[in-house]
Amino acid sequence: MHIKAIKTCVVFVLPLLLLGCRTLASESSTGVIVARRAQIRSSTAVVAADLLQVNRGDSVEILESTDVADPSDNTRKERWLRVKARDEDATEGWIEARNVMPEDVLEESRKIAEQDKDIPAQASGQLRASSNLRLTPDRSDNENIMMRLDSGSSFEIVGWKRVPKPKSSESIESDVAPKAGSAQQGSTRSARQADEPAEEEQANELWYRVRLPPNASPAPAGWIYGKQVELSVPSDIIFYRGGREFVAWQRLDGDTKDNNAADKDGARDGKPGSWMILEKSISNRQQGVDEPDFDRIYVLGYDKRNQEHYTAYRSPDLRGYLPARIEGNGDNKSFTIRLQEQEGGEVKEVRFTVYKDARGVLKITPPNLGTGGRRRR
Repeated sequence: MHIKAIKTCVVFVLPLLLLGCRTLASESSTGVIVARRAQIRSSTAVVAADLLQVNRGDSVEILESTDVADPSDNTRKERWLRVKARDEDATEGWIEARNVMPEDVLEESRKIAEQDKDIPAQASGQLRASSNLRLTPDRSDNENIMMRLDSGSSFEIVGWKRVPKPKSSESIESDVAPKAGSAQQGSTRSARQADEPAEEEQANELWYRVRLPPNASPAPAGWIYGKQVELSVPSDIIFYRGGREFVAWQRLDGDTKDNNAADKDGARDGKPGSWMILEKSISNRQQGVDEPDFDRIYVLGYDKRNQEHYTAYRSPDLRGYLPARIEGNGDNKSFTIRLQEQEGGEVKEVRFTVYKDARGVLKITPPNLGTGGRRRR
């Protein structure tokens, strides 16, 4: 009787346990495809059949997930998701997790974009190599990775930040995304890239806060590690770089709403015109986390008749912080920046007036900056 009771208990309890596991696995959520193209497959096996091709931006319902041993490396796990597509047949199958961004992660990116919606683009850039888009400026693990961006991806830069470099090199994750399909939870160390480029001996590292176009990423905003970013200085002004770097720039031509448009035409930036440029001295010294964003303002005017640029204004050395904003329309504008009178002092917003004299020459009226700037034709 005792054995029979045990068997009876197993018969009833086992289905309940299986039902409980299935219920946990089937707690569905939604996600968006981040790969340009990906396949929903019949199983996680190497020989599985392709059921449906999905493209970047497509939505899927996430039904469950599992970690599968990498066929080429049994010590590594790949995460797979069972999903339901939004096609006519409601296709169900398996897809590598690296190709899908959960909706809750996408929502966090939207929050970043909402916070930055009123900040004009300070500069633009592109990736030197495929790299991670992250929710926070931190590469100590993989938990904040949203997706992998393609090499050459372009974006607007709305700000940047220096953060302390992780103290132990053993804990530093590469900026390059983990191996395709690697499980992100519980396997951050295994995703480290052994061939990560050697870094300069800096105590801090630079991160860019970026805004991305839909064709590059379903996530509209996030953070990118600075060493993977190449600034895209417009061809109209690139030859005017001297002993300092151009770190931010905005056009002084046209209407402000056009200059600040998120989808502004890259070809327009190459056309001759007037610019407000923020420069920073080139230095090999240690860069602190409170390092100024720029140390000089440079304004280039453009003479349409002679088709040449001229220096309309060059400020004395200063301690400046982003964001910079241009306001007004037509020939009468102003731009504001944030300045710190002395290291450790209060950072205040100041305004520069921009206008043209009777001869059409661009002039700048600065606030009291000590020695002031200078103009030359």
